[in-house]
Amino acid sequence: MARLAFPPGFLWGAATASYQIEGGWNEDGKGESIWDRFTHSPGGIADGNNGDIACDSYHRAAEDVRILKKLDLPAYRFSISWPRVMPEGRGAVNQKGLDYYKGLIDLLQKNNIAPVVTAYHWDLPQKLQDRGGWANRDVTDWYAEYAQMLFKELGDRVPYWITLNEPWVSAFVGHWEGRHAPGIRDFPTALQTSHHLLLAHGKAVQAYRASGLRSKIGITLNLTPMDPASPRPEDALAAQRCDGFLNRWFLEPVSRGAYPADMMDWYSKRMTMPEIGSSDLSVIGGTLDLLGVNNYFASRVAADPGRFPLELHEGPLGEYRTEMGWGINPEALHDLLLRVGRDCPATDIIITENGASFRDMINSRGSVEDPHRIDYLRTYLAQVHRAIQADVKVKGYFVWTLMDNFEWAHGCSQRFGLVYTDYHAQKRIIKASGLWYRDVVKNNGVDVG
Repeated sequence: MARLAFPPGFLWGAATASYQIEGGWNEDGKGESIWDRFTHSPGGIADGNNGDIACDSYHRAAEDVRILKKLDLPAYRFSISWPRVMPEGRGAVNQKGLDYYKGLIDLLQKNNIAPVVTAYHWDLPQKLQDRGGWANRDVTDWYAEYAQMLFKELGDRVPYWITLNEPWVSAFVGHWEGRHAPGIRDFPTALQTSHHLLLAHGKAVQAYRASGLRSKIGITLNLTPMDPASPRPEDALAAQRCDGFLNRWFLEPVSRGAYPADMMDWYSKRMTMPEIGSSDLSVIGGTLDLLGVNNYFASRVAADPGRFPLELHEGPLGEYRTEMGWGINPEALHDLLLRVGRDCPATDIIITENGASFRDMINSRGSVEDPHRIDYLRTYLAQVHRAIQADVKVKGYFVWTLMDNFEWAHGCSQRFGLVYTDYHAQKRIIKASGLWYRDVVKNNGVDVG
């Protein structure tokens, strides 16, 4: 075995999100979120589950930090539940909710684990959804107020801030496909929502920089390489358009202060365009101290004139599949990182999510062997190392996820964790992949054959 050594100070960690792990959905003054409402409505979740309890991390934060310590992880990415700290979405702060996160940060710091905090990971307060949610331009100011409160209360102890996680998913899966909360199915609404999400990010970064705090702040985008399904020109054009829809529509505004011209032209000929204020893009552009990259797979794209509004069809790329049906294609992550390095040459990149779901089970010895996940992580990390060797500024890597949790529309049916969660007994078991990843972190390198 040869060891691929990562740069000194490389930031290793694991990631979670508030709604997926916390539970305590209506305790200690927490307000209702759009995911509380969505999962309590029949038919939205594959296994009929919800996040009312999930991993019960609201009551088990100390246990979770002990696991992080056992894994020797130097960093932990988690998100704040907006309705837990501001039940109405704005105005009065719920001190008990805020104290939960202060206590979590205390525990992390006592164990020399750096908190990497995501201010918004999809759980919008339902009170704000009742006023139009992300489709209402006022939400950009509501979010900025919320973010300012977090910076004031927590900012001096947080070395890395992520404003939003995967705004593409919030906008298009939540407002066009309707598979995620709030379950809306309207493309122009999703397009308008995408702009408001980016504008909210920009306003939050402005507020952070005005605060005098000096930690790193940025946004996390889910970026997916798009390959044409054939050499046909129409498939190449479809892949370019799909790249514009999923990747460039978010990457170019934050890095260049402009939406991609080809997508603006495409949308303007087919639908009502989003309302964009004259100074909005100046607020959005130039707002990256760091860029979080979430990547799980690559896609193969074919032209499909029968579809609207994008007239294309995408499917997984790669010979092998995870339990989610996603293709395994680690070389695509290398190519993606090279591309992001070219597009954002002065920006630090942190891989804020990468991982795989497999059908993990407790064996007769009471342990969980997950060799497929180890293979997945090893091959993807090798490609991250390869990108670093090509001078891409990748500064950290976070596995999705620390523990099996509520995987949104899939409920509790998919297991991504380094730690197995027995939801009935609320027992956590470190998987073989967790022990393997601990060694990667300890050695600051990955062994490859």
